[in-house]
Amino acid sequence: MNVVVATHGHCFDGLASAVLFSRLVRELDGGATFSYRACGYGGGQARPDDAMFTGDDNAILDYRYHPGDRLGWYFDHHRTAFLSPEDRAHFEARRPGGRFHYDAAASSCTKLIARIASTSFGVEAPDLAELVSWADRIDSARFESAAEAVDRSSPIMQLVSVVEHHGDDAFLARIVPELSSRPLMEVAELPEIRDRYRPLGKKHERYVDSVKKSSRRLGRVVFVDLTEHVLDSVGKFVTYALFPDSVYSVVIGRLKHGPKISVGYNPWSGSPLDTDISSICARYGGGGHPVVGGIAFSNAQLEQARTVAREIAAELAG
Repeated sequence: MNVVVATHGHCFDGLASAVLFSRLVRELDGGATFSYRACGYGGGQARPDDAMFTGDDNAILDYRYHPGDRLGWYFDHHRTAFLSPEDRAHFEARRPGGRFHYDAAASSCTKLIARIASTSFGVEAPDLAELVSWADRIDSARFESAAEAVDRSSPIMQLVSVVEHHGDDAFLARIVPELSSRPLMEVAELPEIRDRYRPLGKKHERYVDSVKKSSRRLGRVVFVDLTEHVLDSVGKFVTYALFPDSVYSVVIGRLKHGPKISVGYNPWSGSPLDTDISSICARYGGGGHPVVGGIAFSNAQLEQARTVAREIAAELAG
């Protein structure tokens, strides 16, 4: 049996979700083989659809729901998982079979899959506990400080950066089996991961410098426009390290496939969260969680993206 696994690409939680889900299915069917598809919201990135579901069984992990009849599994925790009431109704009709799971209160999709694997299928994966813990920490920003969140001295955090930059279909096909059979730190220290990270470390330093130069305080919000040059990614923790007392950040960057807005709440600010960021992003076609969200645009929509970013920053500034 071949299983097509459509998971959130360029995302550590999406990668780890694929590892946990593959373990679950393999415990249920020892002959299962897997094909991995990295999905994203930006221009040029794949989205789950009927044409993608070519497997004997098909799954969506850590990504928006698609009401395909060939979809056999679903796990997600984003508040913006369903684009329409019809999509939610389709999901609810499939839920009784035990393979469709959604929990907006889950701190990561990886931890959700691990929990369901244990409670509903009796599948335990103690050897993957460290992977689950790191995925949960990263996706929920459960670091001790903003400085720790942007620190890349740990090989595991370097792996996170590599995933965020290189996490396409081919990367998933290569690394998911490694993480399924080897300790997380051992995979993080593979020569190929170190080689991929080396240029990213220098880019990270340049990115921090760009944020310093381009940041503008709007009351409790830090607004950053990085659209002057094309970036590889838009980081969401740097502003918190630079402005510890800021409550929210709105960062707009120009990526290869188009501009992206990243909106976040600073959990180290000492101020309470008073806005659901996912609902703000959803108004503009994006999505996410209460504490972090994003919106992707096409290259032709640069000015529109800049306008939206300013509007969101003004709204959060109050």
